[in-house]
Amino acid sequence: MAANVLGTELEECGLDPVTGFYRDGCCNTGAGDVGVHTVCAVVTEEFLEFSKRAGNDLSTPNPGIGFSGLQDGDPWCLCAPRWQEAFEAGFAPGVRLLATHLATLEWVRLADLEAHAIDQ
Repeated sequence: MAANVLGTELEECGLDPVTGFYRDGCCNTGAGDVGVHTVCAVVTEEFLEFSKRAGNDLSTPNPGIGFSGLQDGDPWCLCAPRWQEAFEAGFAPGVRLLATHLATLEWVRLADLEAHAIDQ
């Protein structure tokens, strides 16, 4: 059983669109997840624009890999380093703490996540 940043059982992040490194709807991680896709965020238009400028376009559909593109309000398992980068730039999206994997704390301070929590 995976744990979240609060030390309880990791909850589902989102199934529409299906998110997670393993595309299981959860921000689970493992040895193959070099991007550390562990932060359950609800993306905003501002974050999507920031991410696009930073070289990771999450809003443009890519049918070749079954990706329909994200829109404002979609839940998504973000890479912990990208969330931290967005936080430092003032563009961090809201976070569902109960669905954010414990491994996130290797990259991000709990207090910063709590300040952006949308599930408490």
